[in-house]
Amino acid sequence: MPATSAGMTMEGMIQFDRDMLKGGVMQDTAAICDFPPKKQALLHEILERIADKWTLLVIEALDGEGELRFSDLQRRVGRVSHKMLTKTLRQLERDGLVTRHVHAAVPPRVDYKLTPLGESLGESVCGVWMWVGQHMPDVERARRAYDRKGERRSAVAGKA
Repeated sequence: MPATSAGMTMEGMIQFDRDMLKGGVMQDTAAICDFPPKKQALLHEILERIADKWTLLVIEALDGEGELRFSDLQRRVGRVSHKMLTKTLRQLERDGLVTRHVHAAVPPRVDYKLTPLGESLGESVCGVWMWVGQHMPDVERARRAYDRKGERRSAVAGKA
């Protein structure tokens, strides 16, 4: 498996999970701060990748679907450009989260599928989706309250 720009493979990060997690609970959160710089850089790189809007939507679209054609995937993700979806899929393939299968056909047909590693990420992301679904009304309420305060500040500043 190719190394990331931080010099470690995804397998190295999987070993991190095995070493740091037991029963789904972080045993020593302070140990992350003690990582060597290369491992910290890899950790940040992977977190940036999986926290990306398009990555989360692609993982969700592929989760439980088997293989999807590029065009079907693009429809399921919605409002993503061809260029951005291609870039996201290449990054996910490089990280071992997605496989790409090119069929010898005219016109060309390319299918994408989550790997077992990608499926495990999908399981983790499921908790985020559930949190959003559960707390969406709370976030909307907080935004309205914040915006009302901003309107009051603007009105006060306009009087000054």
